[in-house]
Amino acid sequence: MSAWLLPDHIADVLPSEAGHIEELRRGLLDTARSYGYELVMPPLLEHLESLLTGAGEALDLQTFKLVDQISGRMMGLRADTTQQVARIDAHLLNRQGVTRLCYCGPALHTWPDRPHATREPLQFGAEIYGYAGVEADLEVLELALACLRVADVRDISVDLADVRIVRSLLAGVPVEAEVLREVHAALAVKDASELAILTRDFPASSRDGLQALLQLYGDKSVLIEAEKALKKTPAVRNMLSNLKLIADRISGASVTFDLADLRGYAYYSGMRFSVYAKSASDTLVRGGRYDEVGAVFGRNRPAAGFSLDLKQLIDAVPRRIFKAAIRAPWAETVDARAAIVALRVSGETVVCSLPGCGREEDDLFCDRELVYADGRWIVQAV
Repeated sequence: MSAWLLPDHIADVLPSEAGHIEELRRGLLDTARSYGYELVMPPLLEHLESLLTGAGEALDLQTFKLVDQISGRMMGLRADTTQQVARIDAHLLNRQGVTRLCYCGPALHTWPDRPHATREPLQFGAEIYGYAGVEADLEVLELALACLRVADVRDISVDLADVRIVRSLLAGVPVEAEVLREVHAALAVKDASELAILTRDFPASSRDGLQALLQLYGDKSVLIEAEKALKKTPAVRNMLSNLKLIADRISGASVTFDLADLRGYAYYSGMRFSVYAKSASDTLVRGGRYDEVGAVFGRNRPAAGFSLDLKQLIDAVPRRIFKAAIRAPWAETVDARAAIVALRVSGETVVCSLPGCGREEDDLFCDRELVYADGRWIVQAV
């Protein structure tokens, strides 16, 4: 095997794509900043018990592990950044009021999390801590959509659900953990016959409500049908009302619901959303409410947020045409150097031809050149 071959699902990012990713990164961070989110930069590597406690336990098989040569303790390369941001909120900032944080950095996965995915996603995300109301849920969703608009993603659709609906239907029902996992699995694939077998000894209101969820997916009319079908579980009414409020505030995207969707049920504690686009083969953004994320760090306070992979996002947006550069001769005189500096300060890209070399600057698509004419340096079309 050639020494320069990279591991499976790991790839170099070459100049044109890297430039596009960096533009997207700056645009998303600027958008988050405009909403009041502060940038944090957690380390790529930290102690394993910090990464894999609480909500992070689900990432155990996705986390690369190694031994710290200094302390002898087990370390992990982060597979997701949310747990680290919760640690920062709990132990380093420890603010009493609302805290808004954002991040953008690489993560590492032992296995790709979807077909053809990289094992080294560039994860961007935003989290809001300290507010339990639906307004925080709405804000993170609005920010996620604003980020996609900045990236020029088109034909966006949002799918909404709330994991508390299923929890309300199961409240007070004695059920073993393994059976509960099977119930969740049957709901996820909408297997009515399997669900009927699993819930045959459940109270009628729980059994009928779970069966009704299998049909509760589609447009806003789903919420009306849900109010009728789940009227024996009054706690659900407020959840449906919040979903309607959120859906009514979404603009520039179509909205659907799937009230049996339990993806991430062990992680999310309330409303959850997935964002899709026609140009993407899989979910672009995942987010929602996860109030338990900070509990393991001693601060069990409300939290909501979202994340996306910039390397996936770049495949879903139109290819950007970058502004062409200016070719210039190698500057030997003060006036030539001053002309080049002035152009760069004005925002232009100026590539100097190195003495004795070919025209490698043409790789940057130079459409103009700096020439000396009539006693001064001027820019003219190539």
